Amino acid sequence: MLQPVIIRSFVALGLLASTWAGAGELYRYTDERGVMVLDRQGVPPQHIGRGYQVLNEQGRVIRVVPPAPSAEELQRLRQEKARAAADAQLLRLYASTEDVERARKRKLAELESVIGITQGNLQSLRSQQGSLRAQAAKHERAGRGVPDNLLTQIANLEKEQASLLRDLERYQRAKTEADTSFRRDRERVAELLGHSR
Repeated sequence: MLQPVIIRSFVALGLLASTWAGAGELYRYTDERGVMVLDRQGVPPQHIGRGYQVLNEQGRVIRVVPPAPSAEELQRLRQEKARAAADAQLLRLYASTEDVERARKRKLAELESVIGITQGNLQSLRSQQGSLRAQAAKHERAGRGVPDNLLTQIANLEKEQASLLRDLERYQRAKTEADTSFRRDRERVAELLGHSR
């Protein structure tokens, strides 16, 4: 019967010892008025973000919890992380500035091809529209009304041309943006490879 009592006593002593050991720690932090505070209870939640120190019974610092980063620091850290990820991606894509240049030329050639096809389609539509307008003019010279289906075809060709012109503008913009982007990439790859040598 005595053994369970002894075991319970040891457990109780162990709990007390750990409580006494914890009671030996002090928490040092700065409150909202800028006053340094020593507290055995811990750091109030509203002050944790400023950082604090944990001291032992002799007053020596045993642990430092740094302040939480400010919004500006967080933003800077996010930007640095994004930049590092972008740099790593660049170096996975390109082993040299020549690789970047080849990719740039390939992309610009693709866009030039699309622009050429679009311009050809636009020229074809203009030619068709010219032919249909000539037919409409014949009807008018003969004193007849222009048939509705002819007017509809002319209107549809005008819409298609407007759509192709918008596409051309978009492709030209894409070409300019691609050229600028590849030039930036080439400069960055040169910079990264220069630092790694």
